[in-house]
Amino acid sequence: MKPLLVVNPSSGGGATGRTFGSIRGTVERALGEVEVVMTERPGHGIDLAREGAIAGHPLVVAVGGDGTIHEVVNGLMQARSGDHGAKAEATELGLIGQGTGGDFRKTLGVEHRLDRYVEAIASGRRRAVDLGKFTGGGKAGHHFVNILSAGMGGLVDRYVAGASRALGGKAAYFGATLKALVAARLGNVRCTVTRDGETKEHLIRSFMIAICNGRFFGSGMKVAPMAELDDGTLEIVALGATSKLGFAVTSGSIYTGAHIGKAGTVHLRGQKVKLELANQDARDVFLLDVDGEPMGSLPIEIEIVPRALTVRA
Repeated sequence: MKPLLVVNPSSGGGATGRTFGSIRGTVERALGEVEVVMTERPGHGIDLAREGAIAGHPLVVAVGGDGTIHEVVNGLMQARSGDHGAKAEATELGLIGQGTGGDFRKTLGVEHRLDRYVEAIASGRRRAVDLGKFTGGGKAGHHFVNILSAGMGGLVDRYVAGASRALGGKAAYFGATLKALVAARLGNVRCTVTRDGETKEHLIRSFMIAICNGRFFGSGMKVAPMAELDDGTLEIVALGATSKLGFAVTSGSIYTGAHIGKAGTVHLRGQKVKLELANQDARDVFLLDVDGEPMGSLPIEIEIVPRALTVRA
């Protein structure tokens, strides 16, 4: 059966929809004839990927940004939980990055060029990657492939959605981050971490806590430089600055990963994480960001699913 391309025509500020004709030609020269479906609304990629896996497509390619990859991953995982689960297990993920951030592909080490994406898919190289699975934020048994954060990330998502992309993704995220910093509240978070069967509770005061499978978020912020996609472990990272000025100064170091090891930065590791917000007055602005998508608020419970999905990369 042909590879299935799940295309988000709105990604990249609508550029994907405008240029898909040339994209398709390049893909088909490398992979042969493909089947194409277009997303029409938020969440549609989940349905399309699930149906594609159930139908028996051996490869489903997400064409869009990190949000499109997130939806396709969840569609593939949903397909495995039904009556057709055994057949859907064989479906692999490919990606052609066309969005604002491109953070997941950075961890995979794929250069942001169409020929490099296609080369990675066509090469047959495969990598089994972990997924995060969570219940909370209005979701139950939902997955993420890159990073889930609590705090400013959800606010940034809200502002990025209305930001101009004229100056590029990094500028859009930077502007949204500044705006979010004004509205942000410091969170007092009970963070319960289970590592190798031992459970410990930590009280973390921060504007942001990131639960990381991948290394990058926010259009290139290297929040978890130590993260590996296939080590069966989540990296928990929180900046320790408790004033907005301190957070703003410290957050600049995230782009290089220099925040790790600095005084006040929290770094924990584990297979299960539970986050609860102690100061409920911050609930409306201490929001969840999941693979770059807004997803409600705390509490939330997260666990790692080792080597859950095979990626062509």
